[in-house]
Parts: sequence; C-alpha cells; structure tokens
Amino acid sequence: MLALFKRDVLLAFRSGGGFGLALAFFLILVMFVPFGVGTDRAILARIAPGILWIGALLACLLSLDRIFQLDAEDGTLDVLATSPLPLEGIAAAKAAAHWLTTGLPLTIAAPFLGYLLGLPQAGYLWLILSLLTGTVALSFIGMFGAALTVGVKRGGLLLSLLVLPLYVPTLIFGALTVVRVTEGLEPLSPWMLLTGLSLASVVAMPVVGAMALRANLR
Repeated sequence: MLALFKRDVLLAFRSGGGFGLALAFFLILVMFVPFGVGTDRAILARIAPGILWIGALLACLLSLDRIFQLDAEDGTLDVLATSPLPLEGIAAAKAAAHWLTTGLPLTIAAPFLGYLLGLPQAGYLWLILSLLTGTVALSFIGMFGAALTVGVKRGGLLLSLLVLPLYVPTLIFGALTVVRVTEGLEPLSPWMLLTGLSLASVVAMPVVGAMALRANLR
C-alpha cells in the first residue's frame, strides 16, 4: 500500500494535472466571486465560508476521474487487481494519495483566499480545521464514485452526478463550522459531525470501492 501511495503521489506532482488544476480552479472561483456579488466587504465576509467550501468541493471533484481511469486505460489496474494487495488496500491508498495531492493543498491555500474575501479573523483556524478533516471525506467518497465509473468512457459527468449528492452532508457541516465561529457561536458540534463523516468514509469507502472495482473488472 505504501509503495502504491508513493507512486500515485509522485505521478500527481510530476504530471501536475489534478494537483495544479484543482488549485487553479479554486483561485479562479474565489477571484470571480466579487465580480458576481459586488465588492461590499460585509457581503463577501458573510458568504466567504460557503464560497470557500464550495470552491474546495468542486476543485476536488475535478480530479476524481484520475484516481482509477489512467491506470485502467494502460492496464495497470488489472495488474494491481491480481497482485497480493487486496482491492480494499488499493482503494484506500489511492484515496489517501488523492487527499494528499488535492485536499491538503486546497486546505493550505484556503486561508489566503479567505483573506481575499474578507473572512473574519476568528474563522481562519476553523476554516483550516474543517477543510483538513472534511477534504478527507471528499477524497474517500470521490474514490468510491471513481470506482463505480472506472469502466465508463468519458464518465466525468456521471461521476459528478453520483458523487455530488454524497458530498452534501460534508459541505453543510464544513461550511456551518466556519459560519458559526464567525457569528460568535460554538463551532465544535458541526466540526465533530464533520470529523465523524470523515472517519466513517475512511472505514467504509475502501470496502464499497473495492466491491465496485470487482464488479467493473470482471
């Protein structure tokens, strides 16, 4: 698993496709928000938590099809499926690599983009914490969606339609964590629910993802 994880991380950084594209999309979305809603700092500060979370979610979505599709096209996935490593381990390693190359960079970039939107100072720490835990769920749930569509040519739209409804609870609790702290309320409850979603995804998604891979690799 560790060797597969390292391989996927190196490929992601060398190719730059998912890693660079996600960050670029995140930046562009945040920069375009003032053009759509105006430059009123009070309005931007109010909507900043939701915009940042939606941006991170959509940026993660852009690179999901790369989790399995490239390996399926060149035959690597078939070789991995016949290796001693269980499919659950393959799925977990690929989801973890996706998080490290997509979710973690988005989390690091989010405070700087929050500054552009005038995010209140109290929200920065909880923005980082919510994205750090919430993007784990985004990557593992996205891995399950990628496993379901691995045999579909140009299945990006189908993948989005499958994954987006599953992303809704993560989006709600992640954005609510930051909103509550900016309003002077206690943010721990939604953050704990968000953390629970991420932990449940880490446990459950490799199992169901492996089941989807077995069905598609027959």
